[in-house]
Amino acid sequence: MKTQYYAASSLDGFLATQDDSLDWLFPLGDIGQTSYPAFIAEVGAIAMGSATYEWILRNASTVSAQTGSAWPYAQPTWVFTRRALPRIDGARVSFAQGDVRSVHRQMQAAAEGKNVWVMGGGDLAGQFHDAGLLDEIVVQIGSVTLGEGKPLFPRRVLSPGLSLVSVAQVGTGFAELTYKVAAPDR
Repeated sequence: MKTQYYAASSLDGFLATQDDSLDWLFPLGDIGQTSYPAFIAEVGAIAMGSATYEWILRNASTVSAQTGSAWPYAQPTWVFTRRALPRIDGARVSFAQGDVRSVHRQMQAAAEGKNVWVMGGGDLAGQFHDAGLLDEIVVQIGSVTLGEGKPLFPRRVLSPGLSLVSVAQVGTGFAELTYKVAAPDR
């Protein structure tokens, strides 16, 4: 069982534009040609930031057209937020706030031996890293630059650092990098 941050980023390190748009991402390639199908099959629970959840809410018709459902995940999902957010019919969503450690224990139990996916955003992934809970970072670097936006991983990680495990080309739009996160000194 691993806790993984799996995300797509622009070449200059942004997940989304300043206004949370992902329009830059979709023209770059077919998700079916990436590691995503194999990755999601091994995911037992999801951690999601409120901006990601709200993007799904705002883009329900697009999500539904692409996946067949306004909520594309069968896994139980914890949305980290300090605000009251609407629920999506049929989604196994819990709302959480505060320290990620206690929620991570719940997520691991719910995952039943499968992996925990820290979907985003970057600050949420950083919180899991800061708590010593992040095992792996998988990032698909897109062949675009945004100039500004929501950062992939707004943390300084120097030591212990990241170890590059694999590199793969995905079509002409992406390079996929997988990093093992060094265990923190404790």
